[in-house]
Amino acid sequence: MKLAPVDYVILAVYFAMVLGIGWMLRKKVSSSGDFLLSGRAVPVWITSLAFIAANLGAQELIGMAANGAKYGIMTAHFYWVGAIPAMVFMGVFMMPFYYGSKARSVPEYLKMRFDEKTRGFNAFTFAVMTVFSSGISMYALGLLLHLVLNWNFNTSVLASAAIVLAYTYLGGLTSAIYNEVLQFFLIVAGFAPLAVLSCIKAGGWHGILSRLPANMTHSWSYMGSASQNPMGIEVFGMVAGLGFVLSFGYWCTNFLVVQRAMAADSMSAARRTPLIGAIPKMFLPFIVILPGIAAVALAQIAGPAGAHLYELPTKMLHGVRVNDYDQVLTTLMAKFYPAGILGVGLTGLMASFMSGMAGNVTAFNTVFTYDIYQSYIRKGAPDSHYLTVGRMTTVVGVALSIGAAYLAGYYNNIMDLLQLVFGFVNAPLFATFLLGMFWKRSTGHAAFLGLVTGTSAAALTWMVTVAEGKGGLLAQVHTFPSVMAQNFWVAIVAFTSCFLVTVLVSAVTRPRQDNELEGLVYGLTKIRHDEGTRWYERPAYLAVFVLVLAVILNIWFA
Repeated sequence: MKLAPVDYVILAVYFAMVLGIGWMLRKKVSSSGDFLLSGRAVPVWITSLAFIAANLGAQELIGMAANGAKYGIMTAHFYWVGAIPAMVFMGVFMMPFYYGSKARSVPEYLKMRFDEKTRGFNAFTFAVMTVFSSGISMYALGLLLHLVLNWNFNTSVLASAAIVLAYTYLGGLTSAIYNEVLQFFLIVAGFAPLAVLSCIKAGGWHGILSRLPANMTHSWSYMGSASQNPMGIEVFGMVAGLGFVLSFGYWCTNFLVVQRAMAADSMSAARRTPLIGAIPKMFLPFIVILPGIAAVALAQIAGPAGAHLYELPTKMLHGVRVNDYDQVLTTLMAKFYPAGILGVGLTGLMASFMSGMAGNVTAFNTVFTYDIYQSYIRKGAPDSHYLTVGRMTTVVGVALSIGAAYLAGYYNNIMDLLQLVFGFVNAPLFATFLLGMFWKRSTGHAAFLGLVTGTSAAALTWMVTVAEGKGGLLAQVHTFPSVMAQNFWVAIVAFTSCFLVTVLVSAVTRPRQDNELEGLVYGLTKIRHDEGTRWYERPAYLAVFVLVLAVILNIWFA
């Protein structure tokens, strides 16, 4: 890939802008709350776009394009089934507890609802998850910079990490949120043209349909059994594993995204944040998945010199040459983007990396500072001390992420690895939250044992099953046709184990009094309604509108 001078100018302007935002916002940081929580003063349109952009990291752009090439249109289920319903549920039912409880983080809510040990376990596992997620983003950008600038992987990782560290260290969460809004628009501008160009080169959607097997261009029609579709998953596994456990576990309990909604300037704005964000979210498959699907069709079209118009990239893995789906997006850009547009595309990809990494780093430093350091290492210190710890933790989080970046190279699809991490952490956590928020009888001892059991069950399931050479460390009880199918079932087992253990232990342990659970449990909390507000600002109306759109899209591409 060869860059023109105009491409370098576009990249330089972007780097200057993100660093400038951090520099300008540094003056607004005078306390740990300003640095880690944004003082709960961010407008709803900013939090809504940041809510989506924090999830729209390089791992999603590169990973979803890779999934499009590997699994076809079924990848859209990560949005229309695996995101939208959970985002609606979060906005309508869960944000009143997060925002109303005044908790500074998801682990802190667990302490208020259950007990200290439950908070501690979640804080630790969440910190590990954010490091892995941030490391995957860093790995993705390392691949990009190696391809674009011919830098070696080590240089690419260190240089990109330094830029993210600079603006998050200066402006904290507020800097990350405002940069995420800028990055959202850059991502759309950078990749919408690629979706259009690749689709046109493949002969439009009808041309893609004519060149791909039907099970790659229909999202529901070939899910009667696992053997009928490239993802190797049946309806139950998709709906229960992705649509319920992984989806609700991620969107409803992951502090990375919850933190953006909690930064809103009012309860109403906090509830509307995921609902408004769901509208652009459901149309992102046309930007991030379509290029991957088109790539498979393009690989079957003869070019002018007799070679194929596009060749799927490959790499050596365990001595075997396999398709390197993670390189599909960047090789498409190199193949079809002209000078200038290439610079915009690369800027969008770098923006996605920085958005994802900064989101994970700011979530990591908040949880570590409040839920680990303040709780277990040094209690009662001056706020200025925690502000310093928050800044230092930002440095540590970036350093740990660099280490995690090297582990991502063992997968030929980084989204496979990311969903496995979510299965270990978010799947059992969602069972805990579901019982904690909607069943007052659940207890702290039960929640802790449920989380430990669920996480252990996820690990055991992975170690006794195999998919594409992954897992099976203890035994090979079952073989899944794809890593993603394995991930879905790991999540299902983790959720079910946590749910059952929590219910059983709650039945034999003493629950807390009702007056101790006010503001924390549904039925014991007065949920403020939005009387006097315009109808389109009410969460219920927004929720119905979003769900109807999602149903239409599922039917259209069934």
